[in-house]
Amino acid sequence: MGIKPTYIKSTGESLLKIYGDRFTNSFDENKHIVSEVTTLECKGIRNRIAGYVTRKVNRGRRS
Repeated sequence: MGIKPTYIKSTGESLLKIYGDRFTNSFDENKHIVSEVTTLECKGIRNRIAGYVTRKVNRGRRS
């Protein structure tokens, strides 16, 4: 897709630092975790953060 906005990256990185052990390689599970640990009301932003976190988790496990 391209470049992600900084607020998606910064929120995703901070969630990974704090709740890193809870996230999995499943987008649907991460989507529920992001909605539990944040107060986001916008579904689109929640999904983008969950997608970013899922991608980071998947890349981290491969290398």
